Amino acid sequence: MPRFKPIKQSRVSEEVAEQLKQSIIVGHFKEGDKLPSERDLAEEFQVSRVAIHEALRSLENSGFIVTRQGPTGGSYVTELTFECSVNAFQDLYIAEKISISEVHHVRRVVEAEVARLAALNITPEYAQRLRDSLEAEELPVELLLDDIARKMAVHFILAEMSGNRFLEALVRSLMGLIRVAVETIALESGEHDLFDLHPAGMHRPIVEAVIAGDAEAAASAAKEHATKYGENLGIMEKIYRGKKSKIAPSV
Repeated sequence: MPRFKPIKQSRVSEEVAEQLKQSIIVGHFKEGDKLPSERDLAEEFQVSRVAIHEALRSLENSGFIVTRQGPTGGSYVTELTFECSVNAFQDLYIAEKISISEVHHVRRVVEAEVARLAALNITPEYAQRLRDSLEAEELPVELLLDDIARKMAVHFILAEMSGNRFLEALVRSLMGLIRVAVETIALESGEHDLFDLHPAGMHRPIVEAVIAGDAEAAASAAKEHATKYGENLGIMEKIYRGKKSKIAPSV
């Protein structure tokens, strides 16, 4: 077990969480490992169990650990995934710290490069997965959430094909943001025509260029797609924000 440093009284739980997080990142605690008990950690850090509890809750919210109940209960280290970054960006959007226009500005850059790399890495197996995904997009669907999931699948495949895990994390974060934006607008503003924002077939030019191995055409098609969809969703977001401001209580 690594040796931890005693904590000063200011920002106690944050500093505890940071030291524990660093221990997980550098591999002192690995996926599946059980952390010491709250009592043991409190003694090691020389802080209260309340501070330890708050630190562990922060780590769980960030996706570094999971808390289990029962005889084998405790705090266990989880596998670090892209969901950490996805959740962080979603929170920023909900707090109105990121706008849809900003998101799609990044999309035009990131997804163009992803598509370009995907075209360079095309294989028969990836080509078939892309074709299957296009076919799935054209199947009838009733729920907006199902429609979103189907149409994001192509983006996840292309991101995987890029061979760059950081780009893949960015794409997943961007897609997560867009999903939250669409769900928020649909559920809170009563808009039910969001299916029209992304009709089936919009991904076909990208997929065809990638399968053909034409990197530049794939990048151009991806940029055009991100631009068009971003413009459509931006209009809907402005309508939603406008309605929201009208019903906001006066102060």
